[in-house]
Amino acid sequence: MADLILTGAAVFDGTRRLTAQALVITEGAVAAVVPEAEAPAGPRLALNGGTLAPGLIDLQVNGGGGAMLNGTAPDQIATICAAHGRLGTTGLMPTLITDTPAATEAVIAAGITATDRVPGFLGLHLEGPHLDPTRPGCHPPGLIRAMTDDDLALYLHAARALPALIITLAPASVRADQIAALAQAGVVVCLGHSECSHAAAQAAQLAGARGVTHLFNAMSQLTGREPGLVGAALTLPFAAGLIADGIHVHPANLRLALAAKPDGLFLVSDAMAVAGTGMTEFPLAGRRILRRDGALRLENGTLAGADLSLPQAIRYLIAELGVAPETALAMATSRPAALIGARAGRIAPGLPADLVHFDADWHLTGIWQGGVAVQAN
Repeated sequence: MADLILTGAAVFDGTRRLTAQALVITEGAVAAVVPEAEAPAGPRLALNGGTLAPGLIDLQVNGGGGAMLNGTAPDQIATICAAHGRLGTTGLMPTLITDTPAATEAVIAAGITATDRVPGFLGLHLEGPHLDPTRPGCHPPGLIRAMTDDDLALYLHAARALPALIITLAPASVRADQIAALAQAGVVVCLGHSECSHAAAQAAQLAGARGVTHLFNAMSQLTGREPGLVGAALTLPFAAGLIADGIHVHPANLRLALAAKPDGLFLVSDAMAVAGTGMTEFPLAGRRILRRDGALRLENGTLAGADLSLPQAIRYLIAELGVAPETALAMATSRPAALIGARAGRIAPGLPADLVHFDADWHLTGIWQGGVAVQAN
């Protein structure tokens, strides 16, 4: 007998939206998706319309629940994963913003310890420190530096021990052979915080880079005779993350990216410590980050991460930009999961029963992690 059978909602399985189906959960995993009339015996929960989807996947999460990932406390990863689980993100990659070599090593050690122990932990994202000092964003400029052979050795060790590893870097701070070594080891190399030319981005892509971090933000822009990193992201075989909050990227640019790269974009929250809390400010590398009007900024006005959850981003794409629900949902489920090779982001027999339910207006109304209901924040 099934542990739980969910009925009454459309089922988005990661690529398509099915109707009049029942989702059967047994021992924390999806057992089957079958016509409602063919569902086996077991406890049933009738959902009042809307859409049942895979648990959301976020590859860029700097913090949450009052914590930032910085290696200073052993429970940061668990706190961040739990906070975002209550926001509908059942799988994520905690992200370290540019920091010292000691902090980077500590975060990698914490990630290795968290593997297979912390629900929702899919691996680590190291955003820096190998960035372009001309495009620091909110990263501490004094800690941005070129990649050394010792750095590379540490990252190769991390790649062997973690479920997945993303490293965001700028071509100006690495060598092509370093990118190639990382890619060969299974690291997902992403370009970001860079003033690089289209040619430099293409050279990095040919060396093994596969993604672009928060498209349009902190990077060389598209101009008439120099496409920059934005142009490279839109025309080369990169997967590109987007912060869809209506603040980081103008709606016209979001529409441009969606038209130019209909299958190659995914959503990220770029969330900070305030996610899932009522905090109005927090410290970052000795600077105050202020939470005002739906945005996070340094006191000088520079954007510093986002005050955003993935359900909010999905609703923005669908309600404000008219994006097809299947596309918006895929951008927060199957696409990011595929980029890192995770067994997540889809609804299929044998996969964990990590699920979210949206009502007809795309507000989050239910969360399950391993088949167990999670209290939404």
